[in-house]
Amino acid sequence: MEIIVHIKDVKGNQMAAKISGTFSIDSNTFKFSAIAFGRIGGHNIGAKISKTTEKALEKLGYDVNEILDVLQKNLVSGNITLPEGLQKESFADS
Repeated sequence: MEIIVHIKDVKGNQMAAKISGTFSIDSNTFKFSAIAFGRIGGHNIGAKISKTTEKALEKLGYDVNEILDVLQKNLVSGNITLPEGLQKESFADS
């Protein structure tokens, strides 16, 4: 399953950051938010989607837990697109 993750905004630093953005699957785009923690014990990201988004994904036949897993893996691995002017180094370890 291919999910394309677009970051809209990041507030915070390398220790903890709040991320907002969208993800696209097939021709559908949905909003998400996430909290990213780094350093102690490695990187961890908790992504959240709204109940409305969950219902829309289910209606389209997607497994919500699988979508969240792939979304979080993309975020952790840096498989994302960033808005112009935002540098990954400002909130993620190189």
